[in-house]
Amino acid sequence: QVQLEESGGGSVQAGGSLRLSCAASGYTASTYCMGWFRQAPGKEREMVATVDLDFAVGVTRYADSVKGRFTISEDNHKTELSLQMNNLKPEDTAMYYCAAALGRGYCATSPTAFPYWGPGTQVTVSS
Repeated sequence: QVQLEESGGGSVQAGGSLRLSCAASGYTASTYCMGWFRQAPGKEREMVATVDLDFAVGVTRYADSVKGRFTISEDNHKTELSLQMNNLKPEDTAMYYCAAALGRGYCATSPTAFPYWGPGTQVTVSS
């Protein structure tokens, strides 16, 4: 199993930046995908960004709404995942979650493909 814990959330004004971090512990060696998801009140949880760690090492994917503004990175040891968020917009306001999938494979974008989740960190962007 893998344990995940996010940090770095907070409140910023539109146009500002935040950096989220996710510390992973446990059986991290078998992680094949890590990602960031977010969920706003009344909305479904959605993929923000993922990074492949197995067959397609280093391949990243982004939601269209964050491309060019957010950057996902991993520490090459499967123990820390980051999300640099620039030019934040009010619509980025949500609870942000780190997620991981273990075994072999390619990253999926559906939250149902990720068995392991952190408790989440709140990001609030004011206009």
